[in-house]
Amino acid sequence: MEAGDATAGALVGNDGEGQKEETAKKDTAPKKDEPQGKSGFEKIFGFRKEDLTSWNSLVTLLNRPTDPASLGIFRCLFGLLMAIDVTQERGLSHLDYKYLDGAPVCRFPLFNFLQPLPLDWMYLVYVVMFLGAVGIMLGCLYRLSCLMFISTYWYIFFLDKTTWNNHSYLYGLIGFQLTLMDGNRYWSIDGLRRPSIKNAHVPLWNYTLLRIQIFIVYFIAGVKKLDADWVEGYSMSYLAHHWLFDPFKVILPVELVNLLVVHGGGLILDLSAGYLLFFDVTRSFGIFFVSYFHCMNSQLFSIGMFSYTMLATSPLFCYTDWPRRFFARFPEFLRAVLPLTSDPADIQPSTSCVYSEVQSTNTERQETPPVAKAGKLRLKHKLGAIFTVLYIVEQLFLPYSHFITQGYNNWTNGLYGYSWDMMVHSRSHQHVKITYKDGKTGEIGYLNPGVFTQSRRWKDHGDMLKQYATCLDQFLPRYNITDPEIYFDIWVSINERFQQRIFDPRVDVVKADWSPFRPNTWLMPLLVDLSPWRTKFQEIEGSLDNQTEIVFIADFPGLHLENFVSEDLGNTSIQVLQGTVNVEVVEEKKNYTLQPGEQIKVPAGAYHKVYTVSEEASCYMYIYVNTTEAALQENFTKLFEIQERVRNGTETEPLPPELQPLIAADNDDGAEVNATDPIVQLFLKRQRRMKEVKKRREAGILQRIDRFAVKKYYTIRRGFLMTAIAMRNLAVGLPPLDQLTREIEFANLKEPQADGSQEDRLKDEVGHGEL
Repeated sequence: MEAGDATAGALVGNDGEGQKEETAKKDTAPKKDEPQGKSGFEKIFGFRKEDLTSWNSLVTLLNRPTDPASLGIFRCLFGLLMAIDVTQERGLSHLDYKYLDGAPVCRFPLFNFLQPLPLDWMYLVYVVMFLGAVGIMLGCLYRLSCLMFISTYWYIFFLDKTTWNNHSYLYGLIGFQLTLMDGNRYWSIDGLRRPSIKNAHVPLWNYTLLRIQIFIVYFIAGVKKLDADWVEGYSMSYLAHHWLFDPFKVILPVELVNLLVVHGGGLILDLSAGYLLFFDVTRSFGIFFVSYFHCMNSQLFSIGMFSYTMLATSPLFCYTDWPRRFFARFPEFLRAVLPLTSDPADIQPSTSCVYSEVQSTNTERQETPPVAKAGKLRLKHKLGAIFTVLYIVEQLFLPYSHFITQGYNNWTNGLYGYSWDMMVHSRSHQHVKITYKDGKTGEIGYLNPGVFTQSRRWKDHGDMLKQYATCLDQFLPRYNITDPEIYFDIWVSINERFQQRIFDPRVDVVKADWSPFRPNTWLMPLLVDLSPWRTKFQEIEGSLDNQTEIVFIADFPGLHLENFVSEDLGNTSIQVLQGTVNVEVVEEKKNYTLQPGEQIKVPAGAYHKVYTVSEEASCYMYIYVNTTEAALQENFTKLFEIQERVRNGTETEPLPPELQPLIAADNDDGAEVNATDPIVQLFLKRQRRMKEVKKRREAGILQRIDRFAVKKYYTIRRGFLMTAIAMRNLAVGLPPLDQLTREIEFANLKEPQADGSQEDRLKDEVGHGEL
């Protein structure tokens, strides 16, 4: 089936009228006058070909009366999830850290004139957004609630590009759509307040927009995954090692799990999900697979409410009266609080819909059967159809509109968040250097990467880099640096390629030209011609032992890399793979020219420079061993062997005093406190934390639920307490400083010492040396 057919089908889907056309009782034609059968096309797509032959027919189709039940349930679920999202991914619980008044922070709004309000007023913005989400959920003051939610949501969204992602963009789109829909016609407080809208028809385009929006999310995400990096298994290769894929690893090696299950399965699912959900015969399979997919994603990624929101959209593709049939199965005594289960024939007519009129045509000689004719089309019906068509066209165009906003294009097109290229590109940063030069004195200095920022995403986007440099230009004069020039040297690997520069390190970004509609002239090209080397990388890495690490570097002719080798990396060498480089050891004041296949050892604790002197890009690799870590691991192994001998009684020699804490380690969780030897202390601390991590991983389902609930409780608790403090401040003013301090300390109350973060702390136990 062609994409055009799918799009047309998605206009109506199976909305309950696939079996019978729902109209008000007074407008229903007698059964004897109804068509005896439907064409195969109408049975599959839910409408006739004739409905697309003219503009009026299309308007009539899009405004066809439809059961409001499924839309009402989705509205309720979406509002609930967005209310939870306000306290989670939107960041209510840590709002004061992000928007603290007077903090020297560089921000990255979409439009530079957008600035955050004072902190207490930002809390008010979040209160309005939260109340809007709750109002959507309850269907209370529905239009006002939608406006409250989307106005504050989009303000916060545009305020910080560094937090953009596809699902946050999707939330805003759905909120905007619901604002224009009749989502309060079913199971809503508005329906109780206004009986005229209770259980009233909604026009078909309400479902059309939502169905096509979700279809686009899946399908274009699949199209974007046709990228060679995804098809070849380089985008998300690390996922194959997650425990969720252990069942597949029983029958397949990790490499095939990565290629066939992670990447192949993800591609096929995204391309087919919209079609599977649309057709009756495949819908049950579609719901099963997308539900399994989103449940897995909820465990694989920190994506907030996205997985649950997508689960909530799946029933939109079912018959629109499914809630009535579902809740009719519940006991009678629950009917008072459950959604309506009345017969679809009892649905009230609505002025938002177009109803068919039955006319009889008489002649002198014969009488023809009654003919169904569309009712009068009003302006609101035509506007609804126009909006539907324009919105669909815009959503199909926007993911491919990057030829217009060329300034936002880097190695990938556009700002991440509205192109549905989810998880197609993974990045790693090896080296980031920010250099400033005093415009008056010529003094050169270096800045800590990320100074004055709360995010790391600026490193990959030229527009954000320009905003960051402009911000630094404003902040640095406070530190006696006049008219600073700012240079960025950022090394990035995308989808397991060479580490290479993304921006020209010779360009002063403060004065550099940037426009949203012109290509970025100081963006360095991605060396895609070197992509085949990734196969060789795997072979090289597979030949190394566990203590040896490697970094692959590619650089442009005429540029050089200045690097400092940590003293922990006592055995570091450079080997050339392609091109010619000149290695300068700064302290020795010596230069060494290396050809492909040649290597040189560089001293630890000293600077060196690697110049690319060939006409083509150079490729080389650092091979290094963290000798400090290796020695520490060797000591840990010896201490573990001693501890095991003590436990099983095979240790014959008395332990020296500095090793005595090893005996008490099993019964005393704080044994490391009594250790005098720093190695023993570090070993015991590591053992305790590993024990806690193991206990956490082996916890039962009830323990996991309890730990999750406690963590969320303290997160939400802090958000609401800080909000209450801010609302009090706005209402009656600031209290005395000591009172405010006590209130904030109470809000900052932590959960009982848990082991949830121990796994992360282990990463800090032994330093991982970076070049």
